[in-house]
Amino acid sequence: MKNLYINTRFFFALVGVGMLYILAFFFPFFMVLGHGFLILVFLTVFVDYLLIFRPKDVLLAQRILPEKLSNGDENFVKVDIKNEYSFKINVKIIDEIPFQFQKRDFLITKNILPGKNVFFQYSLEPKERGEYNFGALNIFASSPIGFVSRRFIFQKDASLACYPSFIHLRKYELMALQNEFLLGGIKKIRKLGHTMEFEQIKEYVPGDDVRTINWKATSKTNRLMVNQFQDEKSQRIFMLIDKGRTMKMPFNGLSLLDYSINATMALSHIILKKGDRAGMMTFSKKADNRVAADNKSGQLKKISEALYNIKTDFFESDFNRLYQDVKYSINQRSLVLLFTNFETLDGLNRQMKYLRGIAKNHLLVVVFFKNTEVQKIIHSNPESMQEIYDEIIAEKFEYEKKLIIQELRKYGIYSVYTLPEDLNVEVINKYLEIKARGIL
Repeated sequence: MKNLYINTRFFFALVGVGMLYILAFFFPFFMVLGHGFLILVFLTVFVDYLLIFRPKDVLLAQRILPEKLSNGDENFVKVDIKNEYSFKINVKIIDEIPFQFQKRDFLITKNILPGKNVFFQYSLEPKERGEYNFGALNIFASSPIGFVSRRFIFQKDASLACYPSFIHLRKYELMALQNEFLLGGIKKIRKLGHTMEFEQIKEYVPGDDVRTINWKATSKTNRLMVNQFQDEKSQRIFMLIDKGRTMKMPFNGLSLLDYSINATMALSHIILKKGDRAGMMTFSKKADNRVAADNKSGQLKKISEALYNIKTDFFESDFNRLYQDVKYSINQRSLVLLFTNFETLDGLNRQMKYLRGIAKNHLLVVVFFKNTEVQKIIHSNPESMQEIYDEIIAEKFEYEKKLIIQELRKYGIYSVYTLPEDLNVEVINKYLEIKARGIL
């Protein structure tokens, strides 16, 4: 009896019986109708109970979960239900989804014909990494009479790990190959400097660049020898993720730290597809989650696991410690993308000497964020005096950000200033631009 549930249709019938008894106070004839209707209701309940509970193994259901969840994306959970009853049933599906979604009103209703099955899916959008535990899949089946329901319980427990966003990796890969990004893509630019690595020494033939003559080899062989180079395909790209106080700010339910983690995952995928070496590191009080730059087949999985395991208390970030770690752990000139957030020019100036120290040996790109709420105020049409004041203050914040970009540019440091939701596209675009210009 623990799986027996009374439906609202039964209580409506009892309300009808009650109305007949009330009328019986004034018209005694309704007393007989009331007794008869009450007996009919209970007989119907008994018949309904026999229809629903007597057959065994008459409902089959399966919840199909993805292998893992993708943070910040729509993840689809599929449900397949088969009706083995000899009549049409109405079902209410209540899936005990993880508490992180805070969804208390989950309910899906379906009608299933005899011997048929119904297949549907619903979406979940996680906003934080970690373990997500599903409870039971509860299905309440009722006959066309609809006075009682029988509860069926399937797949009581299931756990899924939520990893940094990986669902759209294929999409970013195609976009990168076509150079058709949301913000217009990049334009192929004539290469500047040298992005060549040594391949071999060979004998000079007409047409070779005389600037590549190897005079030492020429003197040894008594023949004109030149160095042969090839395009460097294994350039090192490091992503440094600030997990300090400034990265705690949330936009659309996702913190700046998680936006940066998702962007690192997407960019790493593109870097490896381009034949370069991807590495990463996080920092706050100290450096953690190190992954050395490499392009082996399991590198993306290593980076994914490191990103998944990022934990932080959002302390104040130590850029002095970061400078020392970069100096001693990244020995060769590399492209370094620093995901952080500077709100004021003073905040930047306090860390500028460390950024300049990193930029001295590496090509540094500082990635920081536009405040979505400030952007909304700037592009609104103020109507009251208070809204005008708010717009002026928002414009002051935006002007401060432009000064930060100018200050970074003054010391040869590149920057990406973007809305959090555009971060993936912007950083991949910047990487492709640097590759096309050959400035690494």
